[in-house]
Amino acid sequence: MGTSQSSSGPGAGVPLVPPWADDIDPNEPPDGGSPPEGEDVPKPGALAPRARFRDARRGLGRFAQSGDNRYLRRTLGHYVRTGYGGSATMSRRVGGVAATAGRLNGVLQSGRSPDGSALRDAALASGNDVNVVLDAIVEAASPADGTQDRESSRHAVRDALTDLLVRFPDADLLALTNAQREFVIERYAALDVYGRFCLDLKKTIMDKAPDPATALRRLRQVREFISQQVAAAFRTVRERGAPATTANVARLTAQALRETLNVFEEYTA
Repeated sequence: MGTSQSSSGPGAGVPLVPPWADDIDPNEPPDGGSPPEGEDVPKPGALAPRARFRDARRGLGRFAQSGDNRYLRRTLGHYVRTGYGGSATMSRRVGGVAATAGRLNGVLQSGRSPDGSALRDAALASGNDVNVVLDAIVEAASPADGTQDRESSRHAVRDALTDLLVRFPDADLLALTNAQREFVIERYAALDVYGRFCLDLKKTIMDKAPDPATALRRLRQVREFISQQVAAAFRTVRERGAPATTANVARLTAQALRETLNVFEEYTA
């Protein structure tokens, strides 16, 4: 389900973008050119307002009871706009997702290169136990630091790799194809955003759904809806002609997330 934590989410008066968050500007093109004219840039140090998730929780309660995606769209719109001050600010808040995506891409590529000996050694030492290899990839891409963000990231990396093996049962984790690696990056990004959503609002679904089984179904709906939107955003970014090279995967991921959050914010229009 992406994350098992249940909380009431962050309250008012805390920075919308904490000072320790990874800061990858999605407005900056991967080639280092100038950002598009007219793009809004969030003010540093902005604090969250009171009742920041009130409207999102209201819509999510209706979604939890009915399963109607219209309420989910409305929830995501308020979640981005009022919960995080808009897509520009929330893009900064989830900058760590893009940073980890870049590291994950490098780890997945290193398995087939001369400097990827750590992964190969882990595989050989375990008799090619897939769980040991998965744990090694998670640790290399997102080493534990005790924060909720990092735990969410680690869950998302692991779940993305598991989804890869479901979709591509014959995939070699030490020699993924480009298509397989792109699938992992996209899926990871979506699952980490879903994890952030769960940290903030999962409790509302658990409280408002008619029963626990329905709550789990609603969470799966949210997970797949976010995944579909993130995948569509990655397609949009690629259609603009930016190649997914090792050097710019983090930037491309940041742009895809910004594209996704723009779409979500428009649901309140």
